[in-house]
Amino acid sequence: MFKGKVILASILFAMGSLLASCGNTIEGMGQDTANAIDATQNAGQSVDRAASY
Repeated sequence: MFKGKVILASILFAMGSLLASCGNTIEGMGQDTANAIDATQNAGQSVDRAASY
């Protein structure tokens, strides 16, 4: 009986850890995407300023 509870607790802990790591990965991807968009906008503005001379 006790062995089954330990196994169940271990499985629940592992599942919780996996879900938490997925959340961190998705958050990191969102930040990377936002940074890429900002960099693209800045590059476009630089090209626009250079072309207006």
